[in-house]
Parts: sequence; C-alpha cells; structure tokens
Amino acid sequence: MAPRRRTDPVAGQAAVGQWLAARGAGEQVPRAVAATAVRYTLEELGARAPGGSVEVRVPPFGVVQCIEGTTHRRGTPPAVVEMAPEVWLELATGQCAWADAVGGGAVQASGQRAELTAHLPLVASSGP
Repeated sequence: MAPRRRTDPVAGQAAVGQWLAARGAGEQVPRAVAATAVRYTLEELGARAPGGSVEVRVPPFGVVQCIEGTTHRRGTPPAVVEMAPEVWLELATGQCAWADAVGGGAVQASGQRAELTAHLPLVASSGP
C-alpha cells in the first residue's frame, strides 16, 4: 500500500520547480520550499515503489519506507538510506547519479536493497 500523501502534489511540484530554478541561478532556496520539495519527492518515491524494506531518510525534512521485500514492525528497517536534503533533491531531479552520490560519500546506504538507481529520477528536469 502506498503511503498517504501529506503534501499537495501541485504545491510539491511547484516547490521542486522553485528549487530547480534557484539552483540554476546559484541562489539559496527558502527552507520551507526545500522542505516541501523533499517531502513531495519522498512521497512520490513511496507511491512509485511501495513497500517497507527500505527506509529513505532526509533529515530534518522527511522519511519514507518503500520498495517491496522484507518488512519490519519495530526498530531499524533491513535497509536504510540517508542523505542531506540537497543531495536528495539532486537525485530526485536527475541532477546527480546514484553511483556518483554514493561513491562521493554524500549518501549513506546499508542493507541489501539500499540501491535506488531503478527508482530515480522521480521528477523530470530541464537543467544540467
């Protein structure tokens, strides 16, 4: 079952657009916009890859459990992926490749299913 949406998709898409525009202009995006963009893209991941075998954490803005497989009820899930909001948005919009983010140490991933290449990017971007 896909997680319930808490972020309005229209607001989420607008926030991602604002983040991409600010990034392209070399500007800082307001914290509230980044938070909305992160939450929306995490919810999109959960909707496209429902399950509970991987927990994707983007502190301080959000977390989602996704990808079919072993589920857990309490404690740490079998696979955990964690990164900064900027890194997550770069991955979600295709601005950065999964292998580059992991290889560069920007993503901490543990567990057998902690590999998101097949699920990224989540949002099409026209940027570099």
